[in-house]
Amino acid sequence: MSLSRRGLLAAGGAVGAVAATAAGTGTAAAGPVPGKGQGAGRNRLRTGFDRLAADGYALLKGQKVGVVTNPTGITSDVRHIVDVMHPDERVNLVAVFGPEHGFRGTAQAGGSEGRYDDPATGLPVYDTYLKSGQPLADVFTASGVDTIVFDIQDAGARFYTYIWTLYDCMEAAALAGKRFVVLDRPNPVTGRAALGPVLDPAFSTFVGRREIAQAHGMTVTELALLFNAEFLAERPVELDIVTMSGWRRSDFFDETGLPWVPPSPNMPTPDTALVYSGTCLFEGTNLSEGRGTTRPFELLGAEGIDYRWAEAANALDLPGVAFREAYFAPTFSKFQGKTVGGVQLHVQDREVFDPVRTGIALLVTAKQSWSGFAWRSDNWIDKLTGNTRVRTMIDAGADTDEVVGAWAADLAAFRAMRKKYLQYR
Repeated sequence: MSLSRRGLLAAGGAVGAVAATAAGTGTAAAGPVPGKGQGAGRNRLRTGFDRLAADGYALLKGQKVGVVTNPTGITSDVRHIVDVMHPDERVNLVAVFGPEHGFRGTAQAGGSEGRYDDPATGLPVYDTYLKSGQPLADVFTASGVDTIVFDIQDAGARFYTYIWTLYDCMEAAALAGKRFVVLDRPNPVTGRAALGPVLDPAFSTFVGRREIAQAHGMTVTELALLFNAEFLAERPVELDIVTMSGWRRSDFFDETGLPWVPPSPNMPTPDTALVYSGTCLFEGTNLSEGRGTTRPFELLGAEGIDYRWAEAANALDLPGVAFREAYFAPTFSKFQGKTVGGVQLHVQDREVFDPVRTGIALLVTAKQSWSGFAWRSDNWIDKLTGNTRVRTMIDAGADTDEVVGAWAADLAAFRAMRKKYLQYR
């Protein structure tokens, strides 16, 4: 199989061909449209879907199309792409595939919507959650699609499950002989750098299938290229990508001009995404990670914690962040209906803030400050960090610098691999 494709590259507003890296051939879309946006003289950001639609859906011509998406698959005027494409005679949209939380987003964490017919469009909706390999390939075959389109907003962290829905769907599409098209959206926390430990394959789960960094610093089209070439090379899918125009690697989400739709119930704002790749590690402890509050992953705490944790965290003088002593009562999840003490993260300079290092520092200081600290009994922390090292080093009394230093070589190797697939400046 040929490993070449003609892609869509947006770098400083330019559109052009990119290096051959994935199976299939792409098609050029219309260039950027001037708009207001943030930043003087910059073009308005156009998502992969915007560019696909501007090109008259030429990439999908003559195909029976299915879409893997959720509530984040919207246009700049907040219409869902399924609702836009369904009545358009230029697209033969025949199916929708829903990930965790579902196509319309009705399910909480760890849930999905199942198989149903969408009331708004009448389209059949198939459930992909926790399906992979041949069972997922069988779903694609049963749907009757020729081409599968992926359009979901990611949060930038390895353990956010939508990128593994992408991976599983690519693998299954290859098994089923289907073509795969990925439409790009911004990494909400920029694409400047990869951070944190790299997954050990022995810890592969749905919160981390393959060997990427905890904060990957990539967009979904970049990840798709990497997955296809590095991890699916023995049986790559026929892959096309449609990149954005007007996005720079240094852009945070609020600089894109795009509307934010929570990609999951506990990712309410871009501020949540900013800290998530570090503070989600508290899912692996007996502390609340803030689920059941209006500031999930920014509020952390447990019964018995007091002001001393915030003092210990602030004493580290971590770049770009301060910690406030906080008290809260989660309405669901850990400590439901109970008042707990802890900290709230306040990111004061996001340009220098390192969410993963901050998350490790908070684990270290929580263990030192609170005698009740414990890991979850199933060692979920090892699934989140992708190894046993973080847990065992903290248990052995390692400080933040020692824990962070332990993954330096693995991270450097991932950064070198990642560089080959980056599509934006």
